[in-house]
Amino acid sequence: MTIDFTPRALPVWIGSLPLEDHERALAMMWAYTPEIPLWIQLPRLPQEGMIEQFLPGMPGLRARDGRTFIETGDDVFDGDLLAFFEEAMDVAQDLSLLNDSRFALTPDTAPGFFAFVRSLDARKTPPVAVKAQITGPFTFATSIADQDGRAIFYHDSLREAAITCIALKARWQVRQLKKYKVPVIVFLDEPGLAGFGSSAFISVSRRDVAACLEEVIAAVHSEGALAGVHVCANAEWPVILESSADIISFDAYSYFDKFILYPQQIKRFMEKGGIIAWGIVPTGDIAAAEKESVESLAVLWENEVNRLAGATGIPRARIMEKSLITPSCGTGSLPLDVAEKVVRMTKELSDKIRGQV
Repeated sequence: MTIDFTPRALPVWIGSLPLEDHERALAMMWAYTPEIPLWIQLPRLPQEGMIEQFLPGMPGLRARDGRTFIETGDDVFDGDLLAFFEEAMDVAQDLSLLNDSRFALTPDTAPGFFAFVRSLDARKTPPVAVKAQITGPFTFATSIADQDGRAIFYHDSLREAAITCIALKARWQVRQLKKYKVPVIVFLDEPGLAGFGSSAFISVSRRDVAACLEEVIAAVHSEGALAGVHVCANAEWPVILESSADIISFDAYSYFDKFILYPQQIKRFMEKGGIIAWGIVPTGDIAAAEKESVESLAVLWENEVNRLAGATGIPRARIMEKSLITPSCGTGSLPLDVAEKVVRMTKELSDKIRGQV
């Protein structure tokens, strides 16, 4: 798949803010990342947590005693599961059914998406690209448990249901955004991949992880969009770099030394057109966000780019062309003043970098 998108260090966000008002969130977004706008998730609203927001539609979904889980032990579960896969099959065969299916986001489940579309409709000048996001399939399936507390990733049929649910909800988003006639980017937010390879997931194989990523990436590609994978900590980077993802989004502020341990995989990824989203503006440490400036981050980014060029042999100019500048993760858990500093620095850092070339 070839999409004409050369970001040249434009800014973009991961996707959350510490607000409860979507119109205010949109105003901040348009102020600081107008070239690649995105819909904003507000995790202060209970329904907009990164897992909760995409749970509706899953078979066996129950909420009881303050806990949301998948009930596999009652008399109706088998019927729920069958109905889920039958609907998914019907949608796959006739995509015109997607809008009225369980896989469509709604104003109740994703008010930020619909507010974003309304704001795009009102603008006269198209952006460079638009960005959507969804919880990645590995994180999604390892964060939801059955009634006994066992992650549904370890249930074969429920794992496939989770992957299918995420894939079709990603396709639905792309279909809504394609009408703007600019490249559509979908980030799969995968914080769970930071734990892959640890004792927490000792029974999970690399093939299992790769397979669930590839199914969702393929769904995004089938709609003519770009797929990114975002991990805000260290990860088994070869799994992601060797995937079909178009964009790798990582915490370049804290984990660049871990990322660059794989120069050959990075080189192959970039040689096939891959884009690096540099999470160079810190969000994981409030003190770091308060301490850093555009000038200090520009020096850090320049050093990292030079190291990457030296390790991979990829010219600096090519790295610049195939880079995005981002916060290291979402800002939804930060104090508002710190979150606003982060997104402002992201824009100003991008402006500074692009002004140097």
